[in-house]
Amino acid sequence: MTEVNRSWRLAARPEGMIKDSDFTWHEEPLPAELGPGQILVETLYLSVDPTQRIWIERDSYLPAVAIGEVVRAGGVARVLRSSLPGFSPGDLVFGMTGWQTHAVIEPSIRGPRKLPEGVSPTMAVSLFGLTGLTAYFGLLDVGQPKEGETVVVSGAAGATGNAVGQIAKIKGCRVVGIAGGPQKCAWLKDDLGFDAVIDYKSEDVAKRLGELCPNGIDVYFDNVGGSILEAALSHLAMRGRVVLCGSIGDYNNATGSTGPRNLMNLVMKRGRMEGFLVSDYAARFGEAIGDLARWAAEGRIKDRVDVVEGLENAPAALRRLFTGANTGKQLIKVAAG
Repeated sequence: MTEVNRSWRLAARPEGMIKDSDFTWHEEPLPAELGPGQILVETLYLSVDPTQRIWIERDSYLPAVAIGEVVRAGGVARVLRSSLPGFSPGDLVFGMTGWQTHAVIEPSIRGPRKLPEGVSPTMAVSLFGLTGLTAYFGLLDVGQPKEGETVVVSGAAGATGNAVGQIAKIKGCRVVGIAGGPQKCAWLKDDLGFDAVIDYKSEDVAKRLGELCPNGIDVYFDNVGGSILEAALSHLAMRGRVVLCGSIGDYNNATGSTGPRNLMNLVMKRGRMEGFLVSDYAARFGEAIGDLARWAAEGRIKDRVDVVEGLENAPAALRRLFTGANTGKQLIKVAAG
C-alpha cells in the first residue's frame, strides 16, 4: 500500500469550460491515526457528474468547494483502516471520496455505505448509484408517467438519460430520446429499445418533436436546458409534466442561461414543471435499488459505463461531459478493484 495520498485540489473558480489550470495536483502522507468513527479508504472508481461543475463554481444545494480543497466527488473505495463499528479492512463502500487516491470518511447522508453483495464497483456508481436513483425518482415520482404516454428525455445517451428512457419503457411508455451523433442514437434505439431518437447535432429538434409527438409530450425529462427545453415546452401535451434534472447546456456558459422563452406555454397547457434533488429521496433509496436490481436481473434494463483510466486525467474526464464525448456513465478508474 502506498503511504502517499495524491489529489486534485481546486485552484480557481472556473470561467467557461473548465481548464487544467483550475486545479492543482497535491501529494501528502496518509494520516497516521484515525479519529473515532472514521475509516481510511483507497479509491477505486470515481463518479463524474455534471453537478461537479456547479460545486466548484458556486454555492448551490451544497456549499461550493473552497479554493485549496480536494474536488468533491462520490466514489467506490476499499476500506484500509477503520475505527467505525461495522466497517472492516477490505470492505467495499460508497462515499464522498473526492478527487484523491485515499480519503478519510465519516458517517453522513452521503456515506459510507457498504456495497450490496454481488454489486460490482462500477455498477455501484452507475445504475445503483446516484444517477440510477436520479432517473428512478425523477421519472416516477416527479414525472408520474402513465402507460401509453409519450416520454421525451434529453441527454438520453448520458448516465441518467438512458436509465430514464429504459425505466419509461418498463412502465409501458413510448420513449423519444434526444442525443448527439449517429452512434449514440443507434445505441439508444437498437440496443436500449427507444421508440425514436433525435440527433440534435444534425436535426431540427423542435421540428422533429412535432413530427414524432403529434399528440404532444406527456413527460419531458430535462438534462440540458436552453433551446432544447424551449423546444419541448412548445410541444407539451395538455397537463404535461416537465422534470428539471439538470441544465448541462448552460453550466459552462459565461453569459448565463439561454432560455427558455416560452414558459407561458405551461399556462396554456395547464402543465407542471418541477425540479428535484435525489438526496430528497434518501430514505427510499432501498426501494429504488430493489426495483433496479430486479429489472437488471431480468434483462429489462442495461448499464453502460465509460471509463477514463487514472486520477491524473480527472479534469479531462469532467470536460468529456460537456463536449458530449461520453456514452453512458462517466467514471474514473483510480485503482484496481
